[in-house]
Amino acid sequence: MTRETNPTVLLADDQADVREALRLLLKSEGIVSVGVDGPAAALEAVRQRDFSCALVDLNYTRDTTSGEEGLVLLDQLRQHAPELPVVVMTAWGNVPLAVDALRRGAGDFIEKPWDNTRLLSIVRTQIALGEGARRQRRLEAENALLRGGSDELIAESPAMRRVMELVARVAPSDANVLVLGENGTGKGVIAQQLHAQSRRAAKALVKVNMGGIAENVFESEMFGHVRGAYTDAKSERIGRFELADGGTLFLDEVGNVPPSQQPKLLRVLEDGEFERLGSSRTQNTDVRLVSATNADLAVEVEAGRFRKDLLYRLNTLEVRLPPLRERSADILPLARSFLERSAARYGRHGLRLAPSAERALLAWRWPGNVRELGHLMERAALLAQHDLISDSALAFGPGAAGGGIRAGHRRHDHRPGRGAPGAARAGAPRRQPAACRRRARHYPPDLVPAHGKIRVARSLVRCRLIPPAAAAACPPSSGACCWVIGWWPCRRCLAWAGCCWPACPSARCAGCWPSRSSCPPR
Repeated sequence: MTRETNPTVLLADDQADVREALRLLLKSEGIVSVGVDGPAAALEAVRQRDFSCALVDLNYTRDTTSGEEGLVLLDQLRQHAPELPVVVMTAWGNVPLAVDALRRGAGDFIEKPWDNTRLLSIVRTQIALGEGARRQRRLEAENALLRGGSDELIAESPAMRRVMELVARVAPSDANVLVLGENGTGKGVIAQQLHAQSRRAAKALVKVNMGGIAENVFESEMFGHVRGAYTDAKSERIGRFELADGGTLFLDEVGNVPPSQQPKLLRVLEDGEFERLGSSRTQNTDVRLVSATNADLAVEVEAGRFRKDLLYRLNTLEVRLPPLRERSADILPLARSFLERSAARYGRHGLRLAPSAERALLAWRWPGNVRELGHLMERAALLAQHDLISDSALAFGPGAAGGGIRAGHRRHDHRPGRGAPGAARAGAPRRQPAACRRRARHYPPDLVPAHGKIRVARSLVRCRLIPPAAAAACPPSSGACCWVIGWWPCRRCLAWAGCCWPACPSARCAGCWPSRSSCPPR
């Protein structure tokens, strides 16, 4: 079915002249109409398209005045299109017939011959009521979707199972909960679970990013303001505590609340009372508070940046989320879920992970946790050239354009035959270790190529994964060896680069040992 942009009215009457008169009257008011001559045609029209209102006659058979045909049509219209406002018309009106029609769901009753002004007023009212009812149903559906459409929660690892058991015990209460964990571990998802499993699930879950609220608008955002409270306050504003009344208020990044605003937040948590900015009227609120932060609030309290009494109000119960590197059993299920979601979003159906990709995912240390995994799978869904995604198609790291695992975040495999950490396999191409790339920042721009790797040019530093004994035996004239694990170049080495091994007798070496006293003379 299709809905017209302009309001469209269904006209059901067995007399063509009546339908034409109504069409011309409605057309003068900018209302489109579709005329039919009987109940069967009216039902078929309703099945094919949406109407804003229906004007139906109660009698269609000649010499019939009982109105039964119209009442049966009214029942059928209510069954097929419950949201359609229906106005009944008849030239044989009486009070019992009008009452029966209204009882069956008619919006109004019009007698023929009609008064044009009254008929147009009734039609406009019914169209407005129908639009309002549709808008209300749409908002209710959206709210239900937002409340029930929380992110998928996968908890197969023992660490996450313990977390979910704690959530299940804590959620039914109204106790304030503080969710702790690194960035990207899913603190917002846990807040949604706490709300969904609580007695307040039918009410609103209001989320506030405390790190994104400027100090000068904190009161207005959290408590609201009245008109004229400050220069640009041209209308009233409802604060977050008022919006969350009866529901749950989620304060994300609560460690970023400015110290000057913490006493105001403490008061509403203790007493449940607040005043809008610019008003002296005290208002009450009933909210369940869920907070989240990646900061160590105990350290913040010791440093004087966070109030101890406010912390006690926030952490009635604490839920600590483990990082993804401690949830190995969840990595692959999460990856498949994210890949399926991204594939559906971008129309790449049929994507799946190859065994090499799964091994690479398990080997990565996930500094960005679940958020990083989600972004990685989204990039893979966009950039994969085949349905089977291999490890070479996984762009690890922020903004990475190619595949492979960076050495700095690899989980080393100590199984026999797999090689020790930092050791290159025989015959395999050498990879630039993360330590080399980090050290590239400390060299002058003219000594570091655009791709950021420190490559050898006779007078430059080459980073190789070689044992210290081999580095000590480096030919002095090559200026090509640099043992990168454990030493940082001293300032004199940044002017020009030779061999970095501190025992190198080369006259070109400026010395890289951190202690200046042990630097060999030039």
